[in-house]
Amino acid sequence: MTQIRRSSFKKRLHQGMRRLFGVMPQGLRFSVYRSMVDCDPEPDSRLELKIAETQEELEDCFRILHDAYVASGFMKPDPSGMRVTIYHALPTTTTLCAKYDGRVVGTISMIREGVFGFPLQSVFDLSQIRAQEGNIAEISALAVHPDFRKTGGAILFPLMKFMYEYCTEYFDTRHLVIAVNPDKIELYESLLFFKRLQERVVDSYDFANGAPAVGAALDLKQAPEVFRRAYGGKAARKNLYKYFVGLRLPNIKLPKRRYFTTNDPVMTPALLDHFFNRRSPVFTELDDRRKSLLWSIYEVYEYRRVLPMLSSGVVESHPLRRHQRFSLRCPAEVRFPQSEGGRSFVLLVIEISLSGFQAMSKLPLPLSQQGTAVVELGVGERSEVRITAVRKHTAAGEDFYGFRLEGEPDGNWRRCVAALETGMISSDLAA
Repeated sequence: MTQIRRSSFKKRLHQGMRRLFGVMPQGLRFSVYRSMVDCDPEPDSRLELKIAETQEELEDCFRILHDAYVASGFMKPDPSGMRVTIYHALPTTTTLCAKYDGRVVGTISMIREGVFGFPLQSVFDLSQIRAQEGNIAEISALAVHPDFRKTGGAILFPLMKFMYEYCTEYFDTRHLVIAVNPDKIELYESLLFFKRLQERVVDSYDFANGAPAVGAALDLKQAPEVFRRAYGGKAARKNLYKYFVGLRLPNIKLPKRRYFTTNDPVMTPALLDHFFNRRSPVFTELDDRRKSLLWSIYEVYEYRRVLPMLSSGVVESHPLRRHQRFSLRCPAEVRFPQSEGGRSFVLLVIEISLSGFQAMSKLPLPLSQQGTAVVELGVGERSEVRITAVRKHTAAGEDFYGFRLEGEPDGNWRRCVAALETGMISSDLAA
């Protein structure tokens, strides 16, 4: 009986403190949140942060996520004990995990825009974000194991730093977007300076079992200066500016890449079959349009054996590109001999195929003129190809040019494209 009374008193005290906190001015509440920051610049060496890539790591991530979502009312219990979504099947989604003594204790996923868009775009308008330059990634599926939720951020902050570092240096991302419960949004606003996409709360968000949600965004290009102003003068364990921007944690295991790719896919045919056919009905529940989009991504025969079947009419109505395109982010230089004395232009290549590539240019380029491009495909992987700039389009104030390769590309180009075509998971393309 005494224990019941104590529990009841603690519950009432907690509720009273929350009500008192809720009536504080927003600026004061945000200051309190920031005063509670505790980011250890020297985490325990038993903590490892890496991309979840094995069946066991992914299962553990999906189980932790399932239990957290069920406890919060964001999903109904699933017979598999896991939360698996179609976005996890895409090569443009990366799931990170935190492991302590070899045990997965936390997870977070980053969803780059792919064939299915973003989960939150079903209820939030991203047009203002899209109008700005830079790629977008939705941060989703954040969960920490219950045994580690009261450790003062010992798992959460390293996971968030890993996410920040991966998105800024490896995932070619400028804008982060989130959809979170209204009870959690002020943590993101006060600590990380996310800005709401709209003031109105969405009453029912299907991706979270009809729970209310608030959308917000963070511009990673502006974030370092924002963090510096807020945290620059604080002590080491409260200095999120130094923690995110200036510190390197040996606990973080970043991927090693041979080429300057922007994604780190891990889903082998066996993993796709395991998670989306055998352990969950995700594939079978897709409509024909989404099934066809999956087929347009996974063109290698080994993958098609595990993809959901398409009707003949759908197959015929979705012709695939003659040459598949691959996302990279690599520097290049192009020279047009007939243009102003053979002037050179610096480019940023963002897509390549066997027959051409797409690149961004700060300066206008001549169309329909042949030239030569030198492209840095990876560390020590340089290709020289003959090209023609065949089209231009402008988006968000940036100029993008499409280039056609003239004649056969050199060996480095062919080897790169062949590796990207056959190496559908990141370990195939490791340095």
